[in-house]
Amino acid sequence: MKTGIHPKYFEKAKVTCACKQEFEVGSTQAELKVEICSNCHPFYTGKEKLIDTAGKVEKFKARREKAATAPKAVKKPRVKKKK
Repeated sequence: MKTGIHPKYFEKAKVTCACKQEFEVGSTQAELKVEICSNCHPFYTGKEKLIDTAGKVEKFKARREKAATAPKAVKKPRVKKKK
């Protein structure tokens, strides 16, 4: 590898979250500030909420039920015409 082109690597870079959680990681920056971390992220804390504003889930389920109860259309075989 070429020398002098790589940034300095900090083994113990300090990461500070908006929730005041602090931890150390390896980074090319000495100090990082983040808005959300694994301590306060809804997915990791179990407080995740699925927002369905347009009712897409209900519309999908209704279409699936309608398709299951509707009679299946029989396709007619195509006949090739001679030229």
